Amino acid sequence: MDCRENLRNIDLHVHSSASDGSLAPVELALRAQRLGLAAFAITDHDTLDGVRALVAAGLPAGIQFLPGIEISASAHRDFPCFGSMHILGYGVRLSCPELQRQLDRLQEARRCRTPQIIARLNALGIDLTLEEVRMICAEGQVGRPHIAQALVHKTVVADIDEAFERLLGTGKPAYVDKYRIPCQEALDVIRGAGGVAVLAHPALIKADGAWQLTDLIACLSRKGLQGLEVFYSGHTPEQTRLFQGLAAKYNLLVTGGSDYHGEATPGIEMGVGRGDLCVPFELFERLTEALAGKSSPGSADSP
Repeated sequence: MDCRENLRNIDLHVHSSASDGSLAPVELALRAQRLGLAAFAITDHDTLDGVRALVAAGLPAGIQFLPGIEISASAHRDFPCFGSMHILGYGVRLSCPELQRQLDRLQEARRCRTPQIIARLNALGIDLTLEEVRMICAEGQVGRPHIAQALVHKTVVADIDEAFERLLGTGKPAYVDKYRIPCQEALDVIRGAGGVAVLAHPALIKADGAWQLTDLIACLSRKGLQGLEVFYSGHTPEQTRLFQGLAAKYNLLVTGGSDYHGEATPGIEMGVGRGDLCVPFELFERLTEALAGKSSPGSADSP
């Protein structure tokens, strides 16, 4: 399907300058409006500041919005993986104290990590300062994508992909690990804040062991997972079909989005990803129905 023919296309995975996107929340909303999206969600990494800013400013006409979050979680103990397991939370209460407490811990971990990464880059002979990175970050929290952009600006690398492949990615010379919320706690805190918990871009999860992704999704669906990000810029058609089947099998909501970051993800546009992404409006309707209590996706047992 050509998304340009779908007048009810949505995007439920977008990042603002409050985390590692290049556009301010209001700019994102205006862009979504110009692109003809029917609805979108800001899902910044470990912060609700961008959502709060947009709620305070107000939405442009003709577009619907869901508050969201993308939480950096550690892997389930039976399914170790490299890096973070990202859990999306939709419709969370912005005033939930426990959610904010967990997000504060994650943001502090990010603040502590950045100087360590820069120190490792300096030890490799790369001249880069925290101040130079902060100039790129502007008002948002500093993260690896900002460091990557700084390395591009200083011509240390040709592009952001090279920065991660050579220096910043998991296991690379300047990589520094960070604290993550345990996976079960991430699911619990999202649901406790009135939200719907969704596993982000499952195909990007890199197993540290012989376990299968299908087994992970089955396990998480019993632990409180309510949705699966089926439509995603980095998923192949075969992966999309696989995840659609798994969502149906385990009674999970289907969501989707571009993972748009603006300048940090060249070639990815809101609503269409790399040009062939289509996330139909009916998925937004099902999600809002679940948040309103009209349906009950997912189930939870004891940890």
